[in-house]
Amino acid sequence: MVWSAPREIEISNILNQIKTIAIVGISANPERASNLVAKYLLASTNYKIYFVNPTIEEVFETVVYATLADIPVPIDLVDVFRKSSELPQVFREALAIKAPVIWTQLGLVNLELADQASAQGVQVVMDKCLKIEHEKRATD
Repeated sequence: MVWSAPREIEISNILNQIKTIAIVGISANPERASNLVAKYLLASTNYKIYFVNPTIEEVFETVVYATLADIPVPIDLVDVFRKSSELPQVFREALAIKAPVIWTQLGLVNLELADQASAQGVQVVMDKCLKIEHEKRATD
């Protein structure tokens, strides 16, 4: 299977169907993209947001988990804010918890990982900002 970028309708369907999001690589720094996206999602959506970063314990008065496996509920979408070199580990963790969608932020692309995840039935969105994509649809 060869990965292909999701069409606009597919992204809309993903955003309409998910209920839980794990933000991997959340930062406590309010100037970091992961923090800005999380703040937007918490304020502007009904998604239940979980945070993953082994180096911090709390952000937005919410517990931060060390790994995806530590989150006590099923996750619908894993939103990735990690270096490209860390994508293989994040994909392994996301596949292990059976997340139906893996979403990588702007600038994060690994077609081999996308192919592997797609072959297992996982929807993959790469090189797109969840906040931007949600905002576009919220104004439609």
